[in-house]
Amino acid sequence: ARHVQGTLVGFGERCDNANLAAMIPSLQLKMGYKVLCEDSLAKLTLIARSVAEIANVGIPDGMPYVGLRAFTHKGGMHIDGISKNPESFEHINPELVGNERRLLMSEVAGRAMVLKRIQQYEPSIKKDDSRTKAIVDSLKRMELAGYQFEGAESSFELVICKHLGTYRPYFVLDHYKTFGEFPHLGGGEESHTAVVKVKVDGKSAIAVAQGDGPVHAMDKALRKVLEAFYPSLNSMHLSDYKVRVLDSRSATAARVRVLIETTDGTATWSTVGVSSDIIEASWMALVDSIEYKLMKEGIAPPEIHEGVQA
Repeated sequence: ARHVQGTLVGFGERCDNANLAAMIPSLQLKMGYKVLCEDSLAKLTLIARSVAEIANVGIPDGMPYVGLRAFTHKGGMHIDGISKNPESFEHINPELVGNERRLLMSEVAGRAMVLKRIQQYEPSIKKDDSRTKAIVDSLKRMELAGYQFEGAESSFELVICKHLGTYRPYFVLDHYKTFGEFPHLGGGEESHTAVVKVKVDGKSAIAVAQGDGPVHAMDKALRKVLEAFYPSLNSMHLSDYKVRVLDSRSATAARVRVLIETTDGTATWSTVGVSSDIIEASWMALVDSIEYKLMKEGIAPPEIHEGVQA
């Protein structure tokens, strides 16, 4: 072929244009055509998600090869099978296209799956280790309280690190507050402001930010105060925000679960928070999101913290 016409992830003005992010790996990995060199093919997921970020259009989670859930597994039997023989559940190695395998945490996951996740951080840990049991028990308690880690694996990774003793917070919260101004009888636009004060390595810092709603303002203020200590946070922003009422019969006293999705343009991760206060639940998910990014980047947290932990 001397001419190829298509779109990278299906974006375009016409419907049903060829999605090259799905066609290229199918041609190369399934049919044997040499389309790209291996190194270029391994960048496919990164490029697809970068284009989606620039276009401000989300890639469907289930999109072949490059979707967030293209290589996602759930359930004890499936997880056990994938750990023994990945080819029995996956049509290709996700690394060939730059994607990764995701194992969903839930009450049906079983200890085998939890152990596999723990071994990513502590390869020598065994199934009968007391820490494995403690993490499984913690998972059950948190799910009874309303947590759900199927779509928030990043929060569960932090839970694992806390039980293994490898977790140290990147900052200590002094306090935060949010407030809004609502002009009477439509006399102007409403505004929301957040104030966040933290301590990093013994140094206090405070930031104020305005946003489209209290959670947006709090997110901006938190990242603003931390960027002086961790500049890489400048690249991240929320890409999705979901709230679910857990016990609607409790009316205004109901507990809520907040699930947020965050991206830095190259990676995407999800975190969760649960509380009877939607602001507090959002804060918990935001903190997890920031700490997960810093942890994945290998940034060492301060050795000593004082006061109340975040």
